[in-house]
Amino acid sequence: MYYSPDLNPIEMMFSKLKALLRKAEERSIDALWTKIGALLDQFPPDQCAAFIRHVGYGQPSAKKL
Repeated sequence: MYYSPDLNPIEMMFSKLKALLRKAEERSIDALWTKIGALLDQFPPDQCAAFIRHVGYGQPSAKKL
């Protein structure tokens, strides 16, 4: 079985977080951790649910033949 980041909702969250961190341009470890904490507010529950729905979790599965 192979691994596909396209089918893992956490990968979509990490992608957004990394983009926000690059934009913030923090240069120290303490500042980076503080920024991560602040950026997590930009992930509202409805967006997290959308990440999960996007990869098919919670969807009825197709009937096997």
